[in-house]
Amino acid sequence: MFATALSQLRYGAAILTNRRIRPRDLERLARDLVATIAEFGEPGEDSALLPGRAGQVDPQLRREVTRRSLRATTRTAARHTAYYRRLFAALDLDPATLEPEDWARVPVTPKQALRALPAAFVSDASAPALMALTTGTSGTPTAVWFSRAEMEGAIAFSTISAVLGLGLRPRHTVAYAGCSRATLPLLYAEESTTRAGAAFVQLGTIEPALALDRLAAPLGLPGRSPQVTHLTTSASYLAALVQEAEQRKWHGGDFGLESISVGGEVLSAPLRRRATEAFGADVSSGYLMTEILPSGATPCTRGHLHHTTEFGHLEVLDPVTLEPTAPGGTGTVVHTPYVPYRECTLLLRYATGDLVRLPAGPPDCELAHLPATSEILGRWTGPLSTVVTAREVLDLVEAEPEVPLPARYALTEGPEGPDGPARLHLLVPRLPATGLLGRLEERAAAAGLRLSDIVLHEDRAALPPTTPVRADLREHSFESVGDPGPRRH
Repeated sequence: MFATALSQLRYGAAILTNRRIRPRDLERLARDLVATIAEFGEPGEDSALLPGRAGQVDPQLRREVTRRSLRATTRTAARHTAYYRRLFAALDLDPATLEPEDWARVPVTPKQALRALPAAFVSDASAPALMALTTGTSGTPTAVWFSRAEMEGAIAFSTISAVLGLGLRPRHTVAYAGCSRATLPLLYAEESTTRAGAAFVQLGTIEPALALDRLAAPLGLPGRSPQVTHLTTSASYLAALVQEAEQRKWHGGDFGLESISVGGEVLSAPLRRRATEAFGADVSSGYLMTEILPSGATPCTRGHLHHTTEFGHLEVLDPVTLEPTAPGGTGTVVHTPYVPYRECTLLLRYATGDLVRLPAGPPDCELAHLPATSEILGRWTGPLSTVVTAREVLDLVEAEPEVPLPARYALTEGPEGPDGPARLHLLVPRLPATGLLGRLEERAAAAGLRLSDIVLHEDRAALPPTTPVRADLREHSFESVGDPGPRRH
């Protein structure tokens, strides 16, 4: 226990002084947490003080840590990366004198800049070890470099989150249904799961029928639950699984799932409900992205996302003017990951493109001490993406069993132009005679959606271009599933 306390002290000192974090200190904290639960069955009271646990901090101390962290991160980026070295020289800005009130003087970093030349954001004082690519559903994949120390630290944070957030225990088995080419999420999922003492299964994005078979199959492993207990996947692949489960008449009793974690895409309320009914498991969705790791956000019981202040600095800005979004308004997440958590790819005021809405007033929930936003509304792709957000569209269409999942839709300008109500185009398997269009129009009007009209399409070729989804990253398997109909195990 003395060694654990020493690790905590060293970790705290590194944060306060913005010095390099020793990965073995984080590893010890995660390892001792697992050992404590193995011995006592529950985490100790001091687990709230572990990294990433969103504990309450004195506001004055938080402001001072924010000031030091922003200054240290900016100074490091300006000194050691080609992109920010040129930028600060051109602006004649001295990072050492920046205060949080001056932060708006630092230009926002567009996603296109990182995509165009990722090496320009890599610190010349770092040791790049792994290039992580995003899926590229919103354009060219973004490349982010990580050092070995960064990966080891993030794995320790992920292990703590798996144990305390997901409640992973040695009896559990986690199935990861994400693209196998997504190296970083796969690495973190496998390492954090097995370090927590649980078992790990890599499913990939295989045919949904085959995935359901594997989720329902008995494991027969000593000391483990009879079936897979946890599933990690994207919203669109979960939609494909729900579609298959509903068509084949699977139900919750066929599975042993206790928890489904969804990330990377918008999880609509209807899909959450249908997945819970199909699999008999709780469904949750947080916020994490490759570019801003280890920063992220945790949902509260009131439906907000609460963003950690420990690992980075959050701003919500108007996607056009880049001015701060007013309370109750919609803006895009702009994030600065702090050193010493990041030492390889350094980013200042990085525009993620993810849209959120700010609460109209101070939140009243269990995480009210952390900055709050709505759940992710969608991606900024132009004015139409805020006229009607992706979340609003998915909440509308994924409630209809006649709409195939994952839903394929497109928004185009309505008669009043880009700032007026949009036209929604939706793919259906056949033009229904059961009143689908009427129901959609009634529900859209009741929800106050800014839609001029809804157009149903039978032929996908006639549909305007749609945004790719992660379920499109389908992986082939030599196994033949066939069509045996509903199966029970």
